[in-house]
Parts: sequence; C-alpha cells; structure tokens
Amino acid sequence: MTSVNKEQDARELRPLTPIQRAQTREFIRELEHECQTYWDMVDVGDTLCRELHLTPELIILYSDGVEDFNPWYEAWRMNSWQIEGESPFGGAIVPPLLVSHFILSVQFDHTKPFAIGSIHTYHDSKIVAPIKVGATVRITTRAIEKFEKRGRRYVRHEAEVIDVNNGALYFQETRDILSL
Repeated sequence: MTSVNKEQDARELRPLTPIQRAQTREFIRELEHECQTYWDMVDVGDTLCRELHLTPELIILYSDGVEDFNPWYEAWRMNSWQIEGESPFGGAIVPPLLVSHFILSVQFDHTKPFAIGSIHTYHDSKIVAPIKVGATVRITTRAIEKFEKRGRRYVRHEAEVIDVNNGALYFQETRDILSL
C-alpha cells in the first residue's frame, strides 16, 4: 500500500460530523491536561456503586454485540415488546457475563479525570444465581489491594452484583487493572 493510500485510509477513519470533531478535540485536550494513572487515582478501600436496570432492550444490544443468541435471554417479541420469556429458571434470564461488562463502567470513577494507561489483565468471575430480565441490580466495586509484580503496578478490585429489591447476590468478581 502506498503512503497516499494510507493517508486516504486514515482520513476515512476520522470523525465526520462537527459534533464528533468537537468531542474528539475535547477528549484530547482533557488527556493533555488532566490525566493521571489509575494507580495514582485509586486508594485501597475506594468503593463505588451504581444501579443498572436490565431491560429487554439492553439484553438485545448485548446479545447482538457478542453474538450470543440463546432463547433463554429473550424477554421480547415483535409487536408485543416485553414478555416473560422462558428458561430452565422460570422467565428469561440475563446473559451471565453481561454484568461483568458493566463492572468496568462502575470501577472507573466518572467524576475524576480520565485515567491513562490502564489495562484489564485478570478477572475471576463467580456466577451465583441467574438474573431475571427486568431486574434492577446494584454493582459495587471496592479496591482491595495495590501491588507490584515484575516492576508493574496493579490495582485489585472485588465486585458484587446484588438485586436492589430483594438483596439476592447474583455475581462476584475479582479483577486486576495494570496501571502505567
């Protein structure tokens, strides 16, 4: 591929709308002025939590994205949007690792500047019970340890997912974030 073709390919990847251009510029400005490493931003004991309503729409978006088309997750039908659904656990259930995806969005404190140079390097997930589609859960993460291994810095978190209404524990996870 010639350098002219590479430049053309790069231009095609650039944001196309004025809003996308402005958002990209703002993101880069924030990176230049307000960045810290994840290691510097997190203290052992820091706890964050958020609630998440597990709607049929969210399940569809996730299932489509990971191409996991299990009928156990279907709590919708064309022209009669929400239905009970069917699984061996009663009604439709949430794909088991969907909540693991959202742990990351809780783990990074959105009230702080963007953390640079962090990589999710390890997680150990425990599925305790199936989650019914339509449930509202609370995802809680807690920084439990900071450690160095082979000259690299890590922050370890524990996370749990519980039902907001009845307190049932659905999911637990330990995960490590490598920080520059």
